[in-house]
Amino acid sequence: MAKIHILDEHIANQIAAGEVVERPASVVKELVENSIDAGATRIEVHVEEGGLESIRITDNGSGIEPDDCGTAFYRHATSKIENSRDLFHITSLGFRGEALPSIAAVAKVELLTSHRDDGMGRRIRIEGGKLVVEEDTPAPRGTDIQVKELFFNTPARLKYMKTIQTELGHISDFMYRIALSHPEIAITLRHNENQLLKTLGNGDLLQVIAAIYGTQAAKAMLPVQAENLDFELSGYVSLPEWTRSNRNGVSTIINGRYIRNYGLNQAIQRAYHTLLPINRYPLAVLEVKMHPSLVDVNVHPAKLEVRFSKEQELYPFVEESIHKVLRQEVLIPQAVKQNIGGKNSSSFVQEQFHFPNRSAQGTSASESRAESAAAAERVQAAPDSGADREEGKARFDQAFAGSAPIQPPQSQRQAGAGMVKEERATGYRGYPEPQQRYTQSVNPELSRRLLESSADAHAEMPAFPELTLIGQHHGTYLIAQNDQGLYLIDQHAAHERVNYEFYYEKFGQPVDASQELLLPITLEFTPSEAAQLKDRLHWFEQVGVYLEHFGGQTFRVRSHPYWFPQGEEKELIEEMAEWVLGERMIDLAKLREKSSILCSCKASIKANQKLTEQEANTLLDRLGACRQPYTCPHGRPIVVSFSTYDLEKLFKRVM
Repeated sequence: MAKIHILDEHIANQIAAGEVVERPASVVKELVENSIDAGATRIEVHVEEGGLESIRITDNGSGIEPDDCGTAFYRHATSKIENSRDLFHITSLGFRGEALPSIAAVAKVELLTSHRDDGMGRRIRIEGGKLVVEEDTPAPRGTDIQVKELFFNTPARLKYMKTIQTELGHISDFMYRIALSHPEIAITLRHNENQLLKTLGNGDLLQVIAAIYGTQAAKAMLPVQAENLDFELSGYVSLPEWTRSNRNGVSTIINGRYIRNYGLNQAIQRAYHTLLPINRYPLAVLEVKMHPSLVDVNVHPAKLEVRFSKEQELYPFVEESIHKVLRQEVLIPQAVKQNIGGKNSSSFVQEQFHFPNRSAQGTSASESRAESAAAAERVQAAPDSGADREEGKARFDQAFAGSAPIQPPQSQRQAGAGMVKEERATGYRGYPEPQQRYTQSVNPELSRRLLESSADAHAEMPAFPELTLIGQHHGTYLIAQNDQGLYLIDQHAAHERVNYEFYYEKFGQPVDASQELLLPITLEFTPSEAAQLKDRLHWFEQVGVYLEHFGGQTFRVRSHPYWFPQGEEKELIEEMAEWVLGERMIDLAKLREKSSILCSCKASIKANQKLTEQEANTLLDRLGACRQPYTCPHGRPIVVSFSTYDLEKLFKRVM
């Protein structure tokens, strides 16, 4: 007797529904995407009990012709592709013809649609994949589809649904992404008659961001606009002061389709290199437009993942474009804005707000920042004698012998990072190379071009504010001022940034600085660590540390660069070894960066350490000469500002 047989069509549809309809949010996704493909400019979504009881979607799109209504519920019935060639030029969100039959197989569906303006349309009701009603009826132009009792005939699937709030959260998240992907469409989301989202559909993406994440978040956004021969990038990214605890605030859109892509997320994260604290992530809404032949959207059942044919060109393009925008900003947060990044209410309604019209070419993050940067260029340095300043530099170097000497500061701090000497410029556009970049020892020609681009980048950077030192608070924070207000500077973070940029340059050619030790340093590891370390000794040579196996679990440091922080050499090399052992894939640029961070942290002045006036002034000079003087290598802010207006409000001088 034959054991292999063909499944009943009804069972096959229920199985297929499992790939497309995972939860109520999947139903909303497929139906809303159909509405967008139909050219709708207004979409209303009403859900009840997290979508398990009812999902109703109404749009004003082109509707479905009467003869096509029944056919639309057959599997693989679609109007969006006709042959295999169309698969390489997909411009619609849906195209497989699986959504409607999959939904109808596990729910009770009623469709009311009209493609004409005469008020007549077609009504269809399907229950569990079986046609119950099909008739002509009055209907406005567009489509009104209602899905009731989802999974009523598949109790095993219903059993594994989460709570109402969890399912509603998935629906809301998708609708937010759709609203961000299509600001030109007026979108409404209601749950049990409670309005959760309403956008105006006027095409203003910043207004949609305000409706979803709040007005404070929208005011902290910077526009991104760039293009090359293959890609066109547009959208917004947040200032480093506005962060989130997870990546859910990053929305990547390809040709109007929200997707999840690890490479794009990493490119965005790398663009904020050393600007964000550990485990903090930016808010970003970015759309990349490209020719449909450059992206394959037919690689995931829910079409949430895509494959790019030029991903090696796309990721650096996105990274460079975002970093250029961030580099052109004065990234000093204002201390009084404590509500930035706070919790939003559960109901988001898009209202009309006026936001500053920033260009992508480098306008400031807010009017106060613009005024501060402009005033900094006008204010001259506080008068002091050259002898006192030179004495201060000498005392600073003597007091902190462990810290490496940086290039002498400019006589006027207002020159800031924009006048750093070209020979100090290494790395990619003024910050350490990302994972895919290489150092000069690997590719001299590439390093030369990166040097040139870095020098050009410095000329575009805004000047670090001209500051006059007032004093020191608790031996930890320097207090300074200018015409625009009051500034607090974390002395440890500032010195870390100065040292980091010095050590990062030094680690570019560490072999030349390596010196033999009269008394080698010995290190002990566990047997398993020693076995791994013997295969990775060559990585230490890349940063000028010559480590050799000395027998058993012991290793000996024969030489290391002479500019290692004095007294911290052993601990530093041990931490480098821990990092090398903990990394599955080691990259030379990452090793160089990690070593620079370790050195800078150990060589920097600490909190509760008193500084003389000359030492503090010298630190401010050197900070102003840094390429990126606003955050330490760990992403913590260095400078916080209080504008004069903010101070007057605190003391009720203005109401």
